[in-house]
Amino acid sequence: MNRGLEWLGKAVVGFITRGRAEPRACDEKALARLRAALRPGDVLLVEGGMKVSSAIKYLTQSTWSHAALYVGETGEFSDEGEPLVLAEVEMDVGCVLSPLSKYGAFGTRICRPQALDDEGRAVVVEHVLGRLGTQYDLKNIIDLMRWLIPLPWAPKSWRRRMIALGSGDPTRAICSTLIAQAFEAARYPVLPTIEYARAMEEADFEEILHIRHHSLYMPRDFDISPYFAVVKPTLEAGFDYRALTWAREAAPAGHRMAAAE
Repeated sequence: MNRGLEWLGKAVVGFITRGRAEPRACDEKALARLRAALRPGDVLLVEGGMKVSSAIKYLTQSTWSHAALYVGETGEFSDEGEPLVLAEVEMDVGCVLSPLSKYGAFGTRICRPQALDDEGRAVVVEHVLGRLGTQYDLKNIIDLMRWLIPLPWAPKSWRRRMIALGSGDPTRAICSTLIAQAFEAARYPVLPTIEYARAMEEADFEEILHIRHHSLYMPRDFDISPYFAVVKPTLEAGFDYRALTWAREAAPAGHRMAAAE
């Protein structure tokens, strides 16, 4: 990468990660439900709390600014003794393992690859674990800035390919790129390009999938993918609406007066 762009990328990262918002105290029961619902190979989407999170959500027109992969027990623990079960790429430190409680107070969504067998999940997890230590692709910062520049002459369908995220350097990665590469290694689709080929019968068409380049993926793509299901921890834990405790609301003033009369 051009040294000037790399210097600029580091400067921007230093600014947008300065004063990183601390998450609120997480609900331990909600965190336990989240932990129980996750399986290795699940993608955890996060709203995020940094300055850049709002920009990414705005530029990608999505609720989600970050993606991490649940890899399960790794035998590694945080300084507080929590198991490190998430693999993710952070701007300032690169590809690392993190505890689940890191995002316990943020809005999250579990996206599960449907019908992916144990062998496929192992391929996905091993691919990501093999990239630990990979640095964040600083060129992505420049690309995100370019999204702010209007391109009135370019159709919307072309813009994603024109502004491919990342430099393509195999020693660098961004959060969604790394996870997309992992599923590509398992030959599992996220949002492939579909080609329709005429079969033997004229009325029949066969779908031929082409893997989209990993640099074109964003966190929201795992949410809108037709091959990933949204898993809701509350429902997975056995939701019973009859067991809910509702607050007793005070009657309006008019009703209280009428009752008194």
